[in-house]
Amino acid sequence: MKTKLMTLALALIAGVAFGHGGVELGPKGGRLLELSKDESMHAEVLVKDGKFHLTLLDKDLKPVKVTEQTITATTGDRKSPEKLEVAKTDTGFTVPVVKDGAWLIVQFKATPKAKPITARMEYDTGECSECKSPEWLCKCKEEKK
Repeated sequence: MKTKLMTLALALIAGVAFGHGGVELGPKGGRLLELSKDESMHAEVLVKDGKFHLTLLDKDLKPVKVTEQTITATTGDRKSPEKLEVAKTDTGFTVPVVKDGAWLIVQFKATPKAKPITARMEYDTGECSECKSPEWLCKCKEEKK
């Protein structure tokens, strides 16, 4: 019983201590999402004109031309997920911005027959008290390393 309580207490402390910030940012200052198991494909997420702009980047964080890659995007909770409209661009995709505090869930396929890779991002527009950036773009934890 003591072990379970100690484990629970440590988990709660870790959640408070490490739950803040620490996202990886891309070359244009957007949030990076990992779209591969070997870090060979990323998406940099920026917001412009009420849409998320997801630019595909290779392992060196250089833009990748979109050919047969696809994504699907959803938001909402598990009981009532909402599918989002995705538009393809030359170097990525656009998706409508989700409401503040909601999750953007992206499923990426490098080819039509590839197994999808899922990436998640909480869109928290609240201001970080340390760096004054929106929480979804906060890198404070990463800087402290």
